[in-house]
Amino acid sequence: YCAPNIMADIPLGCYTIKSHGAQIARLHMYDWIILVLLAVIDGLLNIIEPFHRFVGKDMMTDLRYPLQGNTVPFWAVPVIGIVLPCAIFGGIYFKKKNFYDLHHGILGILYSVLITAVITDAIKDGVGRPRPDFFWRCFPDGKDLYDNVTTGVLCHGEKSVIKEGHKSFPSGHASWSFAGLGFLTWYLTGKIAVFDRKGHIAKLCIIVLPLLTAALVAVSRVDDYWHHWQDVFAGAIIGLTVASFCYLQFFPYPFDADGLWPYAYNTLQLAEA
Repeated sequence: YCAPNIMADIPLGCYTIKSHGAQIARLHMYDWIILVLLAVIDGLLNIIEPFHRFVGKDMMTDLRYPLQGNTVPFWAVPVIGIVLPCAIFGGIYFKKKNFYDLHHGILGILYSVLITAVITDAIKDGVGRPRPDFFWRCFPDGKDLYDNVTTGVLCHGEKSVIKEGHKSFPSGHASWSFAGLGFLTWYLTGKIAVFDRKGHIAKLCIIVLPLLTAALVAVSRVDDYWHHWQDVFAGAIIGLTVASFCYLQFFPYPFDADGLWPYAYNTLQLAEA
Protein backbone atom coordinates (compact mmCIF):
# COMPACT_ATOMS: atom_id res chain seq x y z
CA TYR A 1 0.00 0.00 0.00
CA CYS A 2 1.32 3.44 -0.95
CA ALA A 3 0.12 6.16 1.39
CA PRO A 4 -1.15 9.40 -0.12
CA ASN A 5 1.38 12.16 -0.18
CA ILE A 6 0.49 14.54 2.61
CA MET A 7 3.85 16.34 2.58
CA ALA A 8 3.53 18.00 -0.80
CA ASP A 9 1.04 18.45 -3.61
CA ILE A 10 2.84 16.09 -5.98
CA PRO A 11 1.98 12.50 -6.87
CA LEU A 12 4.08 9.84 -5.14
CA GLY A 13 4.40 6.39 -6.63
CA CYS A 14 5.55 3.18 -4.98
CA TYR A 15 9.32 2.80 -5.18
CA THR A 16 10.02 0.10 -2.63
CA ILE A 17 13.07 -1.95 -1.71
CA LYS A 18 11.52 -4.91 -3.52
CA SER A 19 10.67 -3.06 -6.72
CA HIS A 20 13.68 -0.72 -7.03
CA GLY A 21 16.24 -1.84 -4.43
CA ALA A 22 18.46 -3.91 -6.73
CA GLN A 23 18.32 -1.32 -9.49
CA ILE A 24 19.37 1.55 -7.24
CA ALA A 25 22.06 -0.55 -5.55
CA ARG A 26 23.62 -1.41 -8.93
CA LEU A 27 23.48 2.23 -9.99
CA HIS A 28 25.38 3.30 -6.87
CA MET A 29 27.67 0.29 -6.54
CA TYR A 30 30.84 2.35 -6.91
CA ASP A 31 29.60 4.87 -4.35
CA TRP A 32 29.28 2.06 -1.79
CA ILE A 33 32.71 0.68 -2.68
CA ILE A 34 34.32 4.10 -2.15
CA LEU A 35 32.41 4.38 1.13
CA VAL A 36 34.05 1.17 2.37
CA LEU A 37 37.42 2.51 1.22
CA LEU A 38 36.86 5.67 3.28
CA ALA A 39 36.13 3.52 6.34
CA VAL A 40 39.40 1.61 5.81
CA ILE A 41 41.37 4.86 5.41
CA ASP A 42 39.90 6.25 8.62
CA GLY A 43 40.77 3.03 10.42
CA LEU A 44 44.39 3.37 9.30
CA LEU A 45 44.48 7.01 10.39
CA ASN A 46 43.50 5.88 13.89
CA ILE A 47 46.25 3.25 13.97
CA ILE A 48 49.22 5.38 12.92
CA GLU A 49 51.12 7.46 15.45
CA PRO A 50 50.20 11.16 15.44
CA PHE A 51 52.79 13.93 15.27
CA HIS A 52 54.20 14.50 18.75
CA ARG A 53 54.22 18.27 18.98
CA PHE A 54 56.85 19.74 21.28
CA VAL A 55 55.51 20.26 24.78
CA GLY A 56 57.77 22.27 27.10
CA LYS A 57 57.71 22.81 30.82
CA ASP A 58 56.34 26.33 30.52
CA MET A 59 53.41 25.06 28.42
CA MET A 60 52.14 22.72 31.12
CA THR A 61 50.20 25.50 32.88
CA ASP A 62 47.40 25.14 30.31
CA LEU A 63 47.64 21.34 30.11
CA ARG A 64 47.14 20.34 33.74
CA TYR A 65 43.37 19.85 33.69
CA PRO A 66 42.19 16.60 35.35
CA LEU A 67 42.11 13.39 33.32
CA GLN A 68 38.56 12.08 33.44
CA GLY A 69 36.05 10.01 31.48
CA ASN A 70 33.70 10.98 28.68
CA THR A 71 30.26 12.43 29.36
CA VAL A 72 29.31 11.22 25.87
CA PRO A 73 31.05 7.84 25.28
CA PHE A 74 32.76 7.17 21.96
CA TRP A 75 30.19 4.48 21.06
CA ALA A 76 27.32 6.95 21.55
CA VAL A 77 28.50 9.31 18.82
CA PRO A 78 27.64 7.04 15.83
CA VAL A 79 24.37 6.14 17.56
CA ILE A 80 23.44 9.82 17.81
CA GLY A 81 24.91 10.90 14.49
CA ILE A 82 24.06 7.91 12.25
CA VAL A 83 21.65 5.39 13.78
CA LEU A 84 19.11 7.96 14.98
CA PRO A 85 18.90 9.83 11.64
CA CYS A 86 18.69 6.54 9.71
CA ALA A 87 15.80 5.47 11.94
CA ILE A 88 14.01 8.67 10.92
CA PHE A 89 14.77 7.96 7.25
CA GLY A 90 13.34 4.49 7.74
CA GLY A 91 10.19 5.81 9.36
CA ILE A 92 9.53 8.10 6.41
CA TYR A 93 10.19 5.22 4.00
CA PHE A 94 7.64 2.96 5.68
CA LYS A 95 5.13 5.81 5.48
CA LYS A 96 5.83 6.96 1.91
CA LYS A 97 7.39 3.89 0.22
CA ASN A 98 10.07 5.97 -1.52
CA PHE A 99 13.25 3.89 -1.63
CA TYR A 100 15.08 6.63 -3.53
CA ASP A 101 14.68 8.84 -0.48
CA LEU A 102 15.73 6.10 1.96
CA HIS A 103 18.76 5.03 -0.06
CA HIS A 104 20.03 8.54 -0.74
CA GLY A 105 19.43 9.58 2.85
CA ILE A 106 21.47 6.68 4.23
CA LEU A 107 24.21 6.92 1.60
CA GLY A 108 24.41 10.68 2.02
CA ILE A 109 24.73 10.64 5.80
CA LEU A 110 27.31 7.84 5.72
CA TYR A 111 29.40 9.82 3.26
CA SER A 112 28.97 12.92 5.39
CA VAL A 113 30.24 11.18 8.51
CA LEU A 114 33.06 9.19 6.87
CA ILE A 115 34.44 12.09 4.81
CA THR A 116 34.34 14.16 7.98
CA ALA A 117 36.06 11.37 9.92
CA VAL A 118 38.89 11.09 7.38
CA ILE A 119 39.43 14.87 7.34
CA THR A 120 39.28 15.10 11.13
CA ASP A 121 41.62 12.19 11.84
CA ALA A 122 44.10 13.26 9.14
CA ILE A 123 44.31 16.72 10.71
CA LYS A 124 44.56 15.21 14.21
CA ASP A 125 47.54 13.10 13.14
CA GLY A 126 49.19 15.99 11.32
CA VAL A 127 48.76 18.67 13.99
CA GLY A 128 49.40 16.60 17.13
CA ARG A 129 48.02 19.23 19.50
CA PRO A 130 48.15 18.11 23.15
CA ARG A 131 44.87 17.79 25.02
CA PRO A 132 44.09 19.96 28.07
CA ASP A 133 44.73 16.94 30.33
CA PHE A 134 48.10 16.11 28.73
CA PHE A 135 50.07 16.55 31.97
CA TRP A 136 48.31 13.62 33.64
CA ARG A 137 48.60 11.48 30.51
CA CYS A 138 52.31 12.16 30.42
CA PHE A 139 52.92 11.97 34.19
CA PRO A 140 50.14 9.80 35.70
CA ASP A 141 51.91 9.79 39.09
CA GLY A 142 52.18 13.57 39.11
CA LYS A 143 55.99 13.50 39.00
CA ASP A 144 56.97 15.61 35.99
CA LEU A 145 60.30 15.19 34.23
CA TYR A 146 61.81 17.42 31.53
CA ASP A 147 64.83 17.47 29.25
CA ASN A 148 67.62 19.59 30.73
CA VAL A 149 68.40 21.23 27.40
CA THR A 150 65.09 21.65 25.54
CA THR A 151 62.82 21.57 28.63
CA GLY A 152 60.62 19.18 26.63
CA VAL A 153 58.54 16.61 28.51
CA LEU A 154 59.94 13.14 29.16
CA CYS A 155 56.72 11.18 29.49
CA HIS A 156 56.52 7.94 31.46
CA GLY A 157 52.79 7.31 31.14
CA GLU A 158 51.01 4.57 29.22
CA LYS A 159 51.91 4.77 25.53
CA SER A 160 48.35 4.50 24.20
CA VAL A 161 47.14 7.19 26.61
CA ILE A 162 49.96 9.52 25.56
CA LYS A 163 49.20 8.81 21.89
CA GLU A 164 45.57 9.82 22.42
CA GLY A 165 46.81 12.91 24.23
CA HIS A 166 48.28 14.24 20.98
CA LYS A 167 44.91 14.21 19.17
CA SER A 168 43.20 17.31 20.47
CA PHE A 169 42.66 19.28 17.24
CA PRO A 170 40.02 19.07 15.87
CA SER A 171 37.36 17.35 17.98
CA GLY A 172 36.08 14.08 16.52
CA HIS A 173 32.99 14.10 18.74
CA ALA A 174 32.08 17.56 17.45
CA SER A 175 32.79 16.87 13.77
CA TRP A 176 30.98 13.50 13.73
CA SER A 177 27.96 14.91 15.55
CA PHE A 178 27.61 17.92 13.28
CA ALA A 179 28.24 15.79 10.17
CA GLY A 180 25.39 13.41 11.04
CA LEU A 181 22.95 15.74 12.77
CA GLY A 182 23.76 18.57 10.36
CA PHE A 183 22.73 16.29 7.50
CA LEU A 184 19.57 15.39 9.42
CA THR A 185 18.80 19.09 9.85
CA TRP A 186 19.00 19.64 6.09
CA TYR A 187 16.84 16.55 5.54
CA LEU A 188 14.12 17.57 7.99
CA THR A 189 14.13 21.13 6.65
CA GLY A 190 13.14 19.78 3.25
CA LYS A 191 10.68 17.20 4.55
CA ILE A 192 8.59 19.57 6.67
CA ALA A 193 8.94 22.46 4.19
CA VAL A 194 10.36 24.95 6.67
CA PHE A 195 10.76 27.58 3.94
CA ASP A 196 7.28 27.27 2.39
CA ARG A 197 6.58 30.96 3.13
CA LYS A 198 3.44 30.11 5.09
CA GLY A 199 4.77 31.57 8.33
CA HIS A 200 4.80 28.39 10.45
CA ILE A 201 7.84 29.43 12.45
CA ALA A 202 7.29 26.58 14.93
CA LYS A 203 8.90 24.32 12.32
CA LEU A 204 12.21 25.96 13.17
CA CYS A 205 12.04 24.38 16.63
CA ILE A 206 12.11 20.93 15.00
CA ILE A 207 15.18 21.56 12.87
CA VAL A 208 17.04 23.29 15.71
CA LEU A 209 16.87 20.16 17.89
CA PRO A 210 19.49 18.13 15.94
CA LEU A 211 21.90 21.09 15.90
CA LEU A 212 21.36 21.72 19.61
CA THR A 213 22.10 18.05 20.31
CA ALA A 214 25.31 18.25 18.29
CA ALA A 215 26.29 21.45 20.09
CA LEU A 216 25.78 19.83 23.50
CA VAL A 217 27.95 16.88 22.47
CA ALA A 218 30.65 19.34 21.39
CA VAL A 219 30.41 21.35 24.62
CA SER A 220 30.77 18.17 26.67
CA ARG A 221 34.25 17.71 25.21
CA VAL A 222 35.38 21.01 26.70
CA ASP A 223 33.66 20.20 30.00
CA ASP A 224 35.47 16.86 30.15
CA TYR A 225 38.82 18.59 29.47
CA TRP A 226 39.44 16.43 26.43
CA HIS A 227 39.47 19.42 24.09
CA HIS A 228 40.18 23.13 23.90
CA TRP A 229 37.31 25.31 22.68
CA GLN A 230 39.05 25.86 19.35
CA ASP A 231 39.05 22.09 18.76
CA VAL A 232 35.28 21.73 19.02
CA PHE A 233 34.65 24.91 17.03
CA ALA A 234 36.81 23.64 14.16
CA GLY A 235 35.20 20.18 14.37
CA ALA A 236 31.73 21.69 14.14
CA ILE A 237 32.68 23.76 11.07
CA ILE A 238 34.17 20.71 9.33
CA GLY A 239 31.13 18.54 10.09
CA LEU A 240 28.55 21.13 9.01
CA THR A 241 30.42 21.96 5.81
CA VAL A 242 30.76 18.34 4.73
CA ALA A 243 27.13 17.61 5.69
CA SER A 244 25.94 20.47 3.49
CA PHE A 245 27.92 19.30 0.46
CA CYS A 246 26.76 15.70 0.90
CA TYR A 247 23.10 16.60 1.32
CA LEU A 248 23.08 18.85 -1.75
CA GLN A 249 24.72 16.09 -3.77
CA PHE A 250 21.50 14.05 -3.44
CA PHE A 251 18.73 16.52 -2.57
CA PRO A 252 17.64 19.95 -3.83
CA TYR A 253 17.77 23.00 -1.59
CA PRO A 254 14.93 22.77 0.97
CA PHE A 255 13.41 26.02 -0.29
CA ASP A 256 13.12 24.71 -3.87
CA ALA A 257 9.70 23.71 -5.20
CA ASP A 258 11.04 20.13 -5.54
CA GLY A 259 12.91 20.21 -2.23
CA LEU A 260 10.92 17.35 -0.67
CA TRP A 261 12.51 14.37 -2.48
CA PRO A 262 15.92 13.49 -3.99
CA TYR A 263 16.99 14.66 -7.44
CA ALA A 264 16.74 11.08 -8.74
CA TYR A 265 13.09 10.76 -7.72
CA ASN A 266 12.14 14.18 -9.10
CA THR A 267 13.82 13.32 -12.42
CA LEU A 268 11.95 10.02 -12.55
CA GLN A 269 8.65 11.77 -11.92
CA LEU A 270 9.29 14.15 -14.81
CA ALA A 271 10.21 11.27 -17.10
CA GLU A 272 7.00 9.41 -16.22
CA ALA A 273 4.80 12.50 -16.52
